[in-house]
Amino acid sequence: MSAPAGRGPGSSRRDARGRERGAARADGRGARTASAPSQRRRGADAARTAAFDVLRAVGGSDSYANLVLPPLLRERRIDGRDAGFATELAYGALRLQGRYDAVIEQCAARPVAAIDAPVLDVLRLGAHQLLGMRVPPHAAVSETVGLAREQVGAGAAQFVNAVLRAVSKEPLEVWLERIGDAADPAGEEPLERLAVVESHPTWIVRALREALVAHGRPADEIEALLRADNDAPRVTLVARPGLTSSAEVVAGLPESRPGRWAPTAVVLESGDPASLPAVRRGAVGVQDEGSQLTALALARVPVEGRDERWLDLCAGPGGKAALLAALASERGARLVANEVQPHRARLVERALAALPADAVEAVRVGDGRIVGEQEPGAYDRVLVDAPCTGLGALRRRPEARWRRSPADLAGLGELQRALLGSALEAVRVGGVVAYVTCSPHLVETQLVVKDALRAAARRGLDVEVLDARGPLRDIAPGIDLADRDDAQLWPHVHGTDAMHLTLLRRQG
Repeated sequence: MSAPAGRGPGSSRRDARGRERGAARADGRGARTASAPSQRRRGADAARTAAFDVLRAVGGSDSYANLVLPPLLRERRIDGRDAGFATELAYGALRLQGRYDAVIEQCAARPVAAIDAPVLDVLRLGAHQLLGMRVPPHAAVSETVGLAREQVGAGAAQFVNAVLRAVSKEPLEVWLERIGDAADPAGEEPLERLAVVESHPTWIVRALREALVAHGRPADEIEALLRADNDAPRVTLVARPGLTSSAEVVAGLPESRPGRWAPTAVVLESGDPASLPAVRRGAVGVQDEGSQLTALALARVPVEGRDERWLDLCAGPGGKAALLAALASERGARLVANEVQPHRARLVERALAALPADAVEAVRVGDGRIVGEQEPGAYDRVLVDAPCTGLGALRRRPEARWRRSPADLAGLGELQRALLGSALEAVRVGGVVAYVTCSPHLVETQLVVKDALRAAARRGLDVEVLDARGPLRDIAPGIDLADRDDAQLWPHVHGTDAMHLTLLRRQG
């Protein structure tokens, strides 16, 4: 994108030529130009500008929306309804990027790859206002054109205006039918249709359908699962035992309610959790309810003999470690939190700071793959919250579905097997290991466990797979779980991230 036109003699003629080129080409790739004062809009509003900057950071520098947006809103003092609007606009445009790109291609009569990235981001924001939010069409178009004029120039703004006016001519239902027909003209590839309509890469749609079936659910739930991935989730808080309770949190927050399953969970209906005093002092954290359930389940499994040392093998950024340490403290046990990345270890230290000193033995930086070799049989309970593709948390990480590829599975699978093998060495005989991922992908769940059990047997370890349903049902009576020893949670069934849990006991 070129710099704005100069302001010396002849600049108005250059501006006029820029506008003519933009009108003639209407492809969004023209030079950034300045409009005449009579045509210039007052400027884009702060909420839409913030959403645009988030999309630019995500697309241009591989940033994460959930890390970029909150500090940006605080820095620019955008709060209340404007902050909510900016959040829904940015996250919604990222989640539904595939759907909107298909609509934009039809309205622009060219592939989105032929549109400059900043212009495409503006169009995605406009499309989401028109098709995914309750913004009046005239406001969605005019405000987005103003954003385009301010951010990418007058020539591109004309292109944005033309495309968005075309988008606004039909309701969402018509566009979904059209882009679905374009993806599957012969009616023979229903997954291709679902992928574009529900805005997921096709490989993820296939993997999620396979995971549903393998984890005991009907294949036709895939559409409901994809739609749940596209719904904006509520913020869920965890009330850390010994520091506060969910009842105390709800009593102090009118815009909150108890979680559906975990006794520690609180759902925040609105507001910035970072502004809450209980969050700032560490008594409360932000944590998905499914994530809480996996930590609670590990703590719930009975062990014979001592129950003094617990290990979180991959502790960053510290949510599960803080909950485990709080539970351990109530029983006189202590947690060791291990994290391979120094900057993530600092996040763990921050998450654990409010807990009693005797709850945490150490936060250390180290490779989890060698802990079992270094400390064989040293721990009574071990959590392996393994690095994964994050396909179970797509609703919370809107850009993740567009960044992952099948090629990621090989490297992650090797790491997951090594970490689980290390945990089985580090736990004592009679102790328990929880293998957890925020992905339901079979390559990251069932296959990892099978391979790790075979490898453990070759090393002479006797490992039993426990029934994870028992502790989960003790914690959350009435929870719907498939008839399997492992447990898989789902957004469309449980309202949580798609957390996987396998519980293993070292027998010898």
